[in-house]
Amino acid sequence: MTSSPDPQGRRRNRAVWEAGDWDIVAPRIEAAGPRLLDRLGDLAGLKLLDVGTGSGGSVAIPAARRGAQVVGSDITDAWFGAAQRRATEAGAQVQWVVGDAVELPFEDEAFDIVTSTFGHMFAPDHRAAAGELVRVCRPGGAIGLCCWTPESAFSRQFALVMGHLPPAPPGVQPPPLWGDEDHVRALLGPRGIDLEMRREMLSIRAPSPEMQIAVFENAFGPFVTARAALGDGWAAARQEALDFMHSVNDADDGTLAVELEYLEIVGRRAG
Repeated sequence: MTSSPDPQGRRRNRAVWEAGDWDIVAPRIEAAGPRLLDRLGDLAGLKLLDVGTGSGGSVAIPAARRGAQVVGSDITDAWFGAAQRRATEAGAQVQWVVGDAVELPFEDEAFDIVTSTFGHMFAPDHRAAAGELVRVCRPGGAIGLCCWTPESAFSRQFALVMGHLPPAPPGVQPPPLWGDEDHVRALLGPRGIDLEMRREMLSIRAPSPEMQIAVFENAFGPFVTARAALGDGWAAARQEALDFMHSVNDADDGTLAVELEYLEIVGRRAG
């Protein structure tokens, strides 16, 4: 296991993801998880770690239903109650463990498959997170990731809102870099990971752009904490985000229909 040089940054990151209500946001992006599992092949009997699992609906629970021995890990246990409820309803067995993506509490080479869907990419130190993904994956095993591309509507809206806040502390890397193929190759290629990457789309639907923004400002941790930090200044950030949502909306009936691009990454660790 690595030793984190920035415990204050880790506490700050945990506080972000403890804000809001991730279990409300999660269903909007869960479709990416089963697609990723399809690419990873037969999971029966394999040990799988899902990093940044949240409430487990994207990968952890579907993987357990496919026969994997699953551990769902997240920087906070705030959503493990919802995760266990979901797992019980699905008839799935999952072990839930608190763990930071840059300092995973697992032994070297402990898992056959390591996954993360829109989770590990928010760890501020990309090199450390990449090292941990590889460290806990056995030789011959697989790493499966889904990450918003820098060009995606999600990343562009995220940047608009975060642009209203003070600059991030030194060393903190933007999450959407994990959606750039060259960045991923630089992080994982030298660590002996053979990579296959392709861009995919995730369809988001909501009753209206306003409703989508309302959900995110009340439930999506980074927006909840931005709203609290900005105070009266949140109105300007919110309006900018709403205007952007209208600009990318494909629906013309007052509802919201938008396609979000993400990078699907499957890496095989050399045996």
